[in-house]
Parts: sequence; C-alpha cells; structure tokens
Amino acid sequence: MDNLRKIDHSALKVNQLVIITLNLLAFIFNLPGLVVLVAAVMLIGTLLGAPGFGFGYHKLLKPAGWIKPDVLLDNPEPHRFAQGLGGVFMSSAALALFLGAGFVGWGLVWLVAGLAALNAFGGFCLGCMVYYWLSRLRVPGFYKSPPADTFPGMRPNTRVGQER
Repeated sequence: MDNLRKIDHSALKVNQLVIITLNLLAFIFNLPGLVVLVAAVMLIGTLLGAPGFGFGYHKLLKPAGWIKPDVLLDNPEPHRFAQGLGGVFMSSAALALFLGAGFVGWGLVWLVAGLAALNAFGGFCLGCMVYYWLSRLRVPGFYKSPPADTFPGMRPNTRVGQER
C-alpha cells in the first residue's frame, strides 16, 4: 500500500459520465465545437492533476449529497495519464472534424465515449492499463505499479479505512 493516495472514484465517475454525455450530444447535434470543449477540459484537467469535469461533482453533486464520495487507495498518475490520452484523442477528433474527415473524427469521439463508459460502468480503465504496461516496460516517467491484488486497469478494492 506504499505511496498509494486517497482517490475519490466518485469524482472520476462523474467526469466520465459528463464526457460520455457531452460526446453523445456533440454527435447527435453535429457540434464539433463541443468536441473541442471536451478535449480542452480533459487536457486542462490533466495539467491540473484533477478530473476535468470534476468541478460539477465537487461544487454541486457532493455538497448537495446527491453523490457520496467513494474514496479508494489508488495511484493518481494512471488516471491522469488516461485523461490526457483521452484529451489527445478528442483533440485529434476535433481536428479531423474540422478537416472534413467526419468518419474518423466521430469514430474517435465514440471511442473515447466507449472507453469512458467501460470505466464508469465496468470499473476498467484502458488508459490506466496502458500506463501500467509502460511502467512494466520501464518507460521513463511511468513508475507506479497497480495496487496490491488489483489487475492493471481495474478499479482497486481497498477503501480508505480498510487498509491491511
């Protein structure tokens, strides 16, 4: 459990649900500008080390008691990497859309929405798994290992207060 930090997975889940919702709205209403906004928020959140759309959780949903915290012992770095990777894909999607490559652009939007859904509803983060693979390959900058008894990319089981 060394070096693990308290990570509120409810904030991560809200972030993923907002990304899914905005991506669906962008597709349905053909709004490439919304794709740009999602990309920007994801990349800014990555730079700030927080879920890009986490402000809705922290400022509204959590204080109102609508969503309860789900604090687990985890590594923040893989989540930050996954969000940044998603932001790069969303930026690529926006570029493709503005260049007239709609199939590629919307495909990337759907890819990000699908992976966010896999994480939000299935507890599996592909970007986190990629981070742990890169760590295993000793790529510089990737140095964390998954929490004990946790498959790389899966949501950890240890809640704060249940440490061994």
